[in-house]
Amino acid sequence: MTQRKRNRRWLDEHFSDAFVKRAQKEGVRSRAVYKLEEIDRKDRLLKSGMTVIDLGASPGGWSEYAAQRVGDRGRVVAVDLLPMDSLAGVSFIQGDFREQEVLDELLAQVKERSVDLVLSDMAPNLSGVKAADQARAMYLVELALELAQRVLRQGGGLLVKMFQGEGSEDYLRALRESFGKVLIRKPQASRSCSSEVYVLARNYIIKG
Repeated sequence: MTQRKRNRRWLDEHFSDAFVKRAQKEGVRSRAVYKLEEIDRKDRLLKSGMTVIDLGASPGGWSEYAAQRVGDRGRVVAVDLLPMDSLAGVSFIQGDFREQEVLDELLAQVKERSVDLVLSDMAPNLSGVKAADQARAMYLVELALELAQRVLRQGGGLLVKMFQGEGSEDYLRALRESFGKVLIRKPQASRSCSSEVYVLARNYIIKG
C-alpha cells in the first residue's frame, strides 16, 4: 500500500471514529483525552495537588484534563516539539527535552524528586516500515522512563503509550526493576486494530 493510500484510509477511519465525533461535540482538544480519562477513573491516577509532567503534550488534551484533576494546588508542565495553545494551569515548554537547554528549563520548573506522575503519549512519525517504526516508538518510551527516573519522587508513577512488538517485553522488565507495580491498559478509545497499549508503572523505587 502506498503512503498516499495509507493516509487516505487513516483519514477515513479518523473522521468516522466515535471518539473523534465526541471530542468535536464536547470541544476537547483531541480524542486522546478519553484514553487518559478511562485510565484515571479505573486506576485513580490523578489527584488534587499533584505535580505532573506531560511529554508529547500537543495539542493539549492530556494536559487540559490533568490540570483540571490536579486543581489549583497542583501543577502541570507540558513539553512538545510542536506548538500548543495556552491552557490554564499548564506551563508549556516547546522543544526537544533531549536537548540540554530544554531539559534544564523543564528541571527548573520542578524540584528534584518532586514529580508525582510523568505522562507520555508520544509517538513517532510513521514511515510504514514496521521494524523502523517500532524501533522509533521504543526509543520514545525509553526516553520517558529515563526522565521519570530523574524527576519522580519515591512512590511516583509513569503512564506511557507503548506499541507492542520488538523491544516491548524488555521495556516491561526494565519498568519492573524501578516500579513496584506495572499494569497494561487498553482504553476503549484505542483502536482495536492498533498494537497501542498504555503501560502504567506505579510506586517508583529510588535506588542508591
